Amino acid sequence: MNKKQAIMRYLLLVFAGIAVGAVVFSNLEFNLSPKGLSISNRPNFAAATNNIENYPIQSLKSLNEAFVQIAESATPSVVTIFTEKTVNRRVVSPFDFFGRSFDDFFGRPFNGFDTPQRTPGNGRKEVQQGIGSGVIVTNDGYILTNNHVIDGADVVYIRTFDNRKIDAKVVGKDSKTDLAVIKVNANNLKPIQLGDSDKLRVGEWVIAIGSPLGENFARTVTQGIVSAKGRANVGLADYEDFIQTDAAINPGNSGGPLVNVNGELVGINTAIASRTGGFEGIGFAVPSNMARKVMTALITTGKVARGYLGVTIQNIDEDIAKAMHLKAGEGALVGTIVEGSPAAKAGLKTGDVIVDFNDRKVTGSMELRNAISSQLPGSTVKLRVLRNGTITLFQVRLEEQPARSVAASTTKEQEKIPAIFGFRAEALTAETAKKLNMNPAVGKVVITAIDPASNAYFAGLRTGDIILSLNRRKINSLAEYNALCKDIKSGDLLFLLIERRGNNLYIAFNV
Repeated sequence: MNKKQAIMRYLLLVFAGIAVGAVVFSNLEFNLSPKGLSISNRPNFAAATNNIENYPIQSLKSLNEAFVQIAESATPSVVTIFTEKTVNRRVVSPFDFFGRSFDDFFGRPFNGFDTPQRTPGNGRKEVQQGIGSGVIVTNDGYILTNNHVIDGADVVYIRTFDNRKIDAKVVGKDSKTDLAVIKVNANNLKPIQLGDSDKLRVGEWVIAIGSPLGENFARTVTQGIVSAKGRANVGLADYEDFIQTDAAINPGNSGGPLVNVNGELVGINTAIASRTGGFEGIGFAVPSNMARKVMTALITTGKVARGYLGVTIQNIDEDIAKAMHLKAGEGALVGTIVEGSPAAKAGLKTGDVIVDFNDRKVTGSMELRNAISSQLPGSTVKLRVLRNGTITLFQVRLEEQPARSVAASTTKEQEKIPAIFGFRAEALTAETAKKLNMNPAVGKVVITAIDPASNAYFAGLRTGDIILSLNRRKINSLAEYNALCKDIKSGDLLFLLIERRGNNLYIAFNV
């Protein structure tokens, strides 16, 4: 082969390589078959777009359509609730002289009419208006909402999805769960279907519907997820088991529904956690299962009767668990046993740990408290109790929860507190009791001052607490208390049983 032929062959190979590369990069597909090499065209750009539309975009359209259908299904069940309350507003006259009207000095000025210038008490009647949301739950006009929406109202009426204004009456309300039921007499109402909030999972999509920020925004629909379940100690109600959501909830949404992807009511929107008063991504709803029980009781009897065990209970934190050789976060620790209560009759004792309630594991005091209160008075419940390392089964017949009153503490922190403990304890003499607004008692030792920066304070100890035992040793006098304290050094675990306003409470911390 001469040089010219070699160059031509080289150029042919180069062009062949370029051609093959062009074929590959021009969306041509090579398939190796027994018959040899074959080339087939890949889908062009337009065809690829069609594939995207047929799959991901169609899925998004389906999801979008699902939310639309949920909103269209649930929104007709949502109502805006209006309330009116008449109050007496004090009016300050420009003729008042240091709180006493000039009329009193010079007589009532003549104004040409024989009418009084002011109402008795120097005030006038004023109508306060409120607005909230509610959800229709029955064909015959029962509506669920929050207690704080209608509490104290003289007049209640609603506006429906089809813009009908209908007067409503309050059937019943329950401040302990912040729920209420109102009733309207109307036709063509669309009730919402109640769902099972126990089946709701964290991460599920939910929709909140209501009238945030006023009537102009009635039946606003917002969407989010379930952020958490079982939220308690929020400070909104006595019995808390809130669903937390990031679906936008604002003032006016209260009483409206939280709806799952099946269009079912899973919660009643109640409140928000906010530093500004507006939506910040944390909203709370009463679970539908709790709302269902409260609603049924209010409709049938006009009140909510709750089961009563007759104990005070508390969570088991790490320090208490260490002191009692338990696992933190398991069970609920019994403090006070109310005399004559179902718990006392069944034989429960202070220091017992309730680990199971009706065959369900107890993980904290709030969960147990809600479970007990959800039972009807007269029902028998099963308790598995850990006492001194031994499990004992109790069957207790619950009674109806009595009315209660909570006394407010009026004591103040004092100075000169022992540094090692972070608090000072003294005998509950007549003089000490007078300072603390308490009754004197022989042999009792009381906390008279506490450092707000101490471990004792953060563990929950407060001025006015009576020390019943220290590290499982009963305290019968100040001398006994002082004797036990002599051997305690910095870093030791202090395990106290205290009495506070008639209730027993365990507190543990490192001094």
